[in-house]
Parts: sequence; structure tokens; C-alpha cells
Amino acid sequence: MEFVTVLADKQVKVGEDFTLCCETNTGDFTVTWQKNIQKLYCVEGKHRTGKDGKTVFLQIKKAEMEDEGNYTVTIQNRWGSASCSAMVLVELDEWRIVQWKQDPMINALKSFRICSGDIRELRFLLYGPVGSGKSSIINTIHTIFEGHPHINCPTADLTCMSFTRGFKKYNIRNLPFAFYNLMGLEQGQSYRMHPDDIMSVLKGHIPNNYTFHPHAPIDKDNRHYILNPTLNDRIHCLVSVIPADKISLMSDEVIQKMKTIRAAASKLGIPHVVFMTRVDQVCIMTHRDLTKIYRSRRIKEQMTTCSNRLDVPMNCIFPVRNYQEEVKLNEQLNCLMLEAFTQIVRLADDFVKKSYCFVFNLF
Repeated sequence: MEFVTVLADKQVKVGEDFTLCCETNTGDFTVTWQKNIQKLYCVEGKHRTGKDGKTVFLQIKKAEMEDEGNYTVTIQNRWGSASCSAMVLVELDEWRIVQWKQDPMINALKSFRICSGDIRELRFLLYGPVGSGKSSIINTIHTIFEGHPHINCPTADLTCMSFTRGFKKYNIRNLPFAFYNLMGLEQGQSYRMHPDDIMSVLKGHIPNNYTFHPHAPIDKDNRHYILNPTLNDRIHCLVSVIPADKISLMSDEVIQKMKTIRAAASKLGIPHVVFMTRVDQVCIMTHRDLTKIYRSRRIKEQMTTCSNRLDVPMNCIFPVRNYQEEVKLNEQLNCLMLEAFTQIVRLADDFVKKSYCFVFNLF
């Protein structure tokens, strides 16, 4: 016995009815259904299974988030058995709106002016695990504004040690924005930054191109130390970078290091957000179509896990995708990154405004 046609993958919206069906070459068999390798227990009014001659079917009423999964049908008789499977993806109601036109966002960022004329540029600090995509974020933003693939910041994958060893500045074309990339957080002691150096970075004591020394944090006796940093020298927004497909696997040690850095920024009043990278690796729907990202059950679950592990509000988490293998620009990818970038620009500008007003009021 065998299948003449097999189950087909489905992508349905919340509340829709759908049917999975396939055809066999015989009508003499018994049928069992599974969902995610577990026996499917039919609920009256929700599921209906059956066969019509050589056709086998499963009907599901009013799709819900919990109906997403891999469905398998097995047919069996005294001559043998056969199975086939299909993936069902359920589109949730969109819970966050993205502008899927890049030009208005690019033009707004190109014409952006910092609230205080004394501040030359807004400064963003990226940090997170090795291979999470920090350097790729910088390259992706460069690519968007250059209009062609751009690689200026070396990247590491999730199995490598960090390429970043020092404190290096990356400007975005001729715009008033600058990124700084800390070395990737790793388990253990090797190549780590001293905690005091992190605070010095946030406060503006560390100059561009400084190389960190794990056992010798920079202090005022170091000739490179910026003794009296101005608001221009400080970090204006902290960006945690987390790979969506590794959130649950990250060690408690690395998570705690990230919380420590976030707490240091919070003490200084510096805003903090999370860029959740590699979203296409955790969700088939998003891999096929990035515009479905805020309809994806899987993405929402990963954002929730990220929120719980890092103690960060959901509205401070931005799923993004970086350029990796592409040789042509992708407007959907650009828009997702531009939405996240626009948010940190606004947060950094607000921080500068508040800090400037505070200093001004002292005098």
C-alpha cells in the first residue's frame, strides 16, 4: 500500500477552518493521526477525521495558535503501512505594525538632526554572545545606506571566539550615528573584559581603538584614559544582541553577564533595547516572508523567552535579520532593520536631550 498524493503544508490565519487530506491506492486500511509525534486526540466540534473511499482527511475548525505543528497520518493493513506528514503554520493577528517601505525611513534618518547642537553623533554600544550578529548589524546598516553589500566589520559565527578584541568605532556613512562593538560574551575567563572596563565604556572614559586587557582594567593612570568625558564621549544607547535560535540554549553565566551590563547602563540612565537576530532560522513563515514576522507564533514565543531571561519588556525587543549570503538588497530585510534602528535613534536622542538639560540646569 502507498500514497498516491501526500499531505500538503498549510499556512492559515487564526479563526480559519482547514483540511489536510491525501489519497491512497487502496480503500482497505485503518488510519491514525499524530501531531508533533504525539497521538492526536480529537476534540468534539474541533477535529473531524475520516476517509472517503481512498481519500483520508483531517478537518480542524477555527485555527488557533496551538494548532500549529507537524501533522502525520499513518495508514495500515495486513500488507503493511505508510505515513506522510505536513506542516501547519498559523498566522496570528498582527501585534506590531511595520512600515514596509524603506525610502521614507531612509530619508528621515538621512535628514535627522540631534536635539542638541553640541552633540556631534549618537553613540550605540552593541554587546551579546559570540556570533550573535553584532558585527553583522553594523554591516547590514552600512549596506542599507550605501545601497550595495558592504563588509567593514569582521564577523564570527556561533562556534568561534570573538573577532572583536578592542573598542572600535564604526560610523554610518556621513550620518550622525556611530556604533561600538564589544567583544562577544563567552563562558569562562578567557578573553573577557573586566567589569570595570564596561562601566568605563558607558561613561566615556575609553577612547576609540583601545585594546582591552582582561586582568588590567583601564584607570585614570592609563595614558589613554579620558579623564573628564563629555556627553559626546558617552554611550547614548545600549543594544543587546541575541540570536533567536539560541536564546533557550544560552548559559546562565552569559545571561547574568548581560544583565550586569544592562544594570550598569540603567544606573547611568542609558536606554537599553534588544535586537533579536537570526529570526529566519526559527520560523519557516518568517523565512519565507519577513512581512509575516509579527504574525508568527514562533517569533512571539522567542521574544517572550528573551523577555523573561533578560528581564526586558517586550516593547524593547526588536526581531531583525542581517545580510549574510545575499548579493542583492532585500527591501523587507531593510525595513525590519530600519524600524529597529529608528527606535534606538529616538531613544538615544531623548537620552542626550535629558542629559543636556540636566547639565544646563546645574548652571
